[in-house]
Amino acid sequence: MLRLELISITKQYPAVKANDRVDLRVKPGEIHAVLGENGAGKSTLMKIIYGAVRPDEGEIRWNGQPVAIRNPHEARQLGIAMVFQHFSLFDTLTAAENVWLGLEKTLSLSEVTQRITDVAKVYGLDVDPLRPVHSLSVGERQRVEIVRALMTNPQLLILDEPTSVLTPQAVGTLFVTLRQLASEGCSILYISHKLDEIRALCHHCTVLRAGKVTGEVDPTKESNASLSRLMIGAEPPPLRHQRAQPGEVVLAVRDLTLAKQDPFGMNLHDISFDVRAGEIVGIAGVSGNGQQELMAALSGEDPRAVPSSIRLFDQPAGHWSPRRRRDAGQHSVPEDRLGRGAVPTLSLAQNTLLTRTETIGRSGWIHTRDVTALARRVIERFKVQAAGPEATATSLSGGNLQKFIVGREIDAQPKLLIVSQPTWGVDVGAAAQIRGELLALRDAGCAVLVVSEELDELFEICDRLMVIAQGRVSVSVAASLATVEQMGEWMSGLWPEVDHVEA
Repeated sequence: MLRLELISITKQYPAVKANDRVDLRVKPGEIHAVLGENGAGKSTLMKIIYGAVRPDEGEIRWNGQPVAIRNPHEARQLGIAMVFQHFSLFDTLTAAENVWLGLEKTLSLSEVTQRITDVAKVYGLDVDPLRPVHSLSVGERQRVEIVRALMTNPQLLILDEPTSVLTPQAVGTLFVTLRQLASEGCSILYISHKLDEIRALCHHCTVLRAGKVTGEVDPTKESNASLSRLMIGAEPPPLRHQRAQPGEVVLAVRDLTLAKQDPFGMNLHDISFDVRAGEIVGIAGVSGNGQQELMAALSGEDPRAVPSSIRLFDQPAGHWSPRRRRDAGQHSVPEDRLGRGAVPTLSLAQNTLLTRTETIGRSGWIHTRDVTALARRVIERFKVQAAGPEATATSLSGGNLQKFIVGREIDAQPKLLIVSQPTWGVDVGAAAQIRGELLALRDAGCAVLVVSEELDELFEICDRLMVIAQGRVSVSVAASLATVEQMGEWMSGLWPEVDHVEA
């Protein structure tokens, strides 16, 4: 008997048919990948299974019986749990309170708090149940979502990009957990753009393109290249990473020390590093080790730094506002794309005004034609699947919104680009394009600082690497000399006390 069967599922939105007569079959104990490029309809299909979206046509069968899943509560009662790519957590509540909301009220909050601690320990997921969600980084919020799903003992677990902000060590631990769950009979629907993960973890793979099923394969018998061809119709173009020719220092950070503003945040201690024109410097680290605080200080969101501790183009800039830094040639991409990177209810054209003010005249009038043209240029250049410049940010899939936000800043031709999690949730083709654009920026003389928990990404595009741990930044090492094992060791705070490791 099948655990889940979808028959001719169809969902039409005003501008796009997200799912077009989709069939899907999942067996008990099977880890089943759903693969497709951004906007292929994967997340919509998962939301239909979870009851968050109602299909227009088609049938859902659960353990052989037809069911109508009208809402997530009914899905949870059936034994379906889901971890969303865009998290469904209340910012003002603690992690424990968020988990408690999704459980039957036979347990007290204190009992739930203890169970979170126990489950997190068993599965190697570092979660503090008493911390308010607003104080958590993206990676920490994802761990809360995963623990919440595991606590329901699901028969079907849906994971939408579960490892997008997890370290390799945490991914390995998660895979052990998922294999154990599958061996106990739990079915797992696994959405990821990381082809290596799908080949290593999943038993079966259904491929979607433009809302339709285009193939079903055994991923263990496929290569990354063959999976790419199934998903996007071609292999992603190879990156041309030639040796960097660093120029003058563009960003100089010296003894940057900042007390945390949030009681659950991370203090920054004596951070020092340089980023030069014509190079990409990467900062790796486990989520929640000071990345948010460092990005806030470098972007100008937190202007409390001693002016001389952050020098931009040899000018003391620690106290500069984000607008002044942009005027000097610095652009930034935050890790939180909905809320910081874009206003969900505004159109893509209106969202360009957050950081691109060249379309505003001296008198303050907005040149709407120029705004629309700018948005359209970014959409076309970065192949963003959207209804057009007037589409709202929230109407885009996570990967397409990421492409738009990163594209908006790259299109500005910055002299310094600081970007956090540049390819979070984007497909292999889009990730290759974004990484290629970052390398092209570098080759044009831009200084690029990348903060990412994707070690493979950092090794692929960076010239030098550092690690952040407990609010401190390590020495730098040439990417050509670094290893994944070395970076993993440094993430625990163990690194040599020298200025840098020579290439």
